[in-house]
Amino acid sequence: MSLVSRSRELWLSAVMSSLSAQPYMVWGLVESFKVFNLPVDLTLTSTCCVFWAQNFSHHQAHSGRTLHFYRETFLPELVSSHIKYLEPGNDTRISKFLLLGISEDPTLQPFLFGLFLFMYLVTVLGNLLIIVATISDSHLHTPMYFFLINLSFADIGFTTTSIPKMLVNIQTQSKVITYNGCIIQIYFFIFFGVLDNFLLAVMAYDRYVAICHPLHYMVIMNRRLCGLLVLACWALTALNSLIDILMALGLSFCTDLEIPHFVCELNQLVLLACSDTFSIDMVMYFGAVLLGGGPLVGVLYSYSKIVSSIRAISSAQGKYKAFSTCATHLSVVSLFYSTLLGVYLSSSITQNSQSTARASVMYSVVTPMLNPFIYSLRNKDIMGALRRLFQGKP
Repeated sequence: MSLVSRSRELWLSAVMSSLSAQPYMVWGLVESFKVFNLPVDLTLTSTCCVFWAQNFSHHQAHSGRTLHFYRETFLPELVSSHIKYLEPGNDTRISKFLLLGISEDPTLQPFLFGLFLFMYLVTVLGNLLIIVATISDSHLHTPMYFFLINLSFADIGFTTTSIPKMLVNIQTQSKVITYNGCIIQIYFFIFFGVLDNFLLAVMAYDRYVAICHPLHYMVIMNRRLCGLLVLACWALTALNSLIDILMALGLSFCTDLEIPHFVCELNQLVLLACSDTFSIDMVMYFGAVLLGGGPLVGVLYSYSKIVSSIRAISSAQGKYKAFSTCATHLSVVSLFYSTLLGVYLSSSITQNSQSTARASVMYSVVTPMLNPFIYSLRNKDIMGALRRLFQGKP
């Protein structure tokens, strides 16, 4: 029997006893019931009224003031309580969640604050430098760097969705996040995470065309196609996030509102739900297969073709040159998917949710932070653009 059902049973029993004894005690019962956020069922209201009517002769013994109290105060309040707490979807309306974070050890909080502040600043500044250097250098106005600008922007958004709130909670020693704030965080966390995935697949296709069809590269990867590919990435991720959020808004929650994570994630919210989660589970699984597995298949197919083309090159210098054009992207792809796989395996093996939260730091914080270093240190064009940017040269 659920908590609410048991509470209703106890409440009804108490009401019956009180109605038989001293009617004014019911008022205190109703108020205490509301304090614990438990719904006052209309069925109970009706039962009480019927019981009271059947025992009216007993109540006639009380003063007219008690009868006036029932009619003018108690019954209207009981009905308004029903309207307030039992409208569809309102009986479990909550206003906040508690983000437990990576660790609840108070001695670690200053260290975690400094560490994540440093990683966040490095991520934002590094990706901003990539964006500014690419835009300011006309030599980098190519499809590959156009996609890289979008990837850098997605990485900034991905970390900004979660880290600032985490830092604020550590600084204020508060774990609270509002319901609306949690829903917004889930939307953008899904949005930028899936966008990263799509952009990496598009960039893999770009490398495939560059290596396997070098003579037709600029014809195939024209501005129109590049723009459509990026637009499709943004549109599909926005639509997917919207569907997930609409499904999440239909969830009902009980008393356990603690999220063992540093960010609101949809799967964590589903675990807290008291209502039926079959439909949202199906949407999540379908989305994971389609929007997660689809781009991964595209990446693997592109690189299988790239490897075949590189193996067909006779000279060692030609193989090295062909491989070097996709080495940076391959490094980023490997880092992204290996950390995702690590989080999935850790969540499957361990039952400790906070261990999963620590593992998820790798793909949600570390990977966006390392991407600018990978693209700058292993890419002579980006290094040259950054050098000219700092020197003030066109």
